[in-house]
Amino acid sequence: MAKVPEVSRWATLCALLGGLLLAGGAPAQEEGAGAEPAADDGAVAPAEAPAEAPAEAPAEAPPGTADDAYDLKLRGLEERVNELKEKIFRTKARIMQLQETVVNKSIGAGTRAVLVHVNEMGGAFKLVSVQYALDTQPVFKKVDVDGDLDGLKEKEIFNSNLVPGNHNIAVQMVFQGQGFGFFSYVKGYKFKVTSSYTFSAEEGKIITLRVVAFERGGITTKLEERPAVRYDIQIEKLTPERAKTLQEKAEEQPGGAGKE
Repeated sequence: MAKVPEVSRWATLCALLGGLLLAGGAPAQEEGAGAEPAADDGAVAPAEAPAEAPAEAPAEAPPGTADDAYDLKLRGLEERVNELKEKIFRTKARIMQLQETVVNKSIGAGTRAVLVHVNEMGGAFKLVSVQYALDTQPVFKKVDVDGDLDGLKEKEIFNSNLVPGNHNIAVQMVFQGQGFGFFSYVKGYKFKVTSSYTFSAEEGKIITLRVVAFERGGITTKLEERPAVRYDIQIEKLTPERAKTLQEKAEEQPGGAGKE
């Protein structure tokens, strides 16, 4: 019987202690509940500060301006144009070098062309002037002086290499009538004969073109209608030996073929 009051006191102390613990927890929950609105207020405040930052970013201008960018692009274009000009210059120089190698009198290159002036006109006509052009470039021109041209019955006027392909020879001859007897009326008259001919120069070939002035027709043909030009062609293989012979022949002529 003596132990019952002790148990009751212990139970009473536990009940009081539990009550105190329950009473002390309530204020903690109230403080926690009151802290939640403070947390909401704090969430709004930081959001307002960064809002001004993006608005200030455009105020800082980039280091370069539109004019600087245009000048830079213009300089780039100028450098590109200069590069293209340099390439064109080098290409042109290369083409000229190739032309000199093929067209000049280098032995055994390309195709060889030989042009020969031939005068088969009779005594009724005197050749007083003549001029030849190959691909529009003059190769021979001469005016008669004391019969030196009319007496020139055959002359090599061009002997050199050509670029393979088509080429054109143009000739103009002027004759003076030396009429006699029935044709004495043409004495002192001049007759101009113009003609042109296109020929094909083949790789590794020699083409000899004889330009012949002759009298066409017969005895019944009017004298003024007789002067004419024909072209006689001979083609042969271009060998180093044949090219060398032609080269030496051309160099032996006074002033070179076609330079008179």
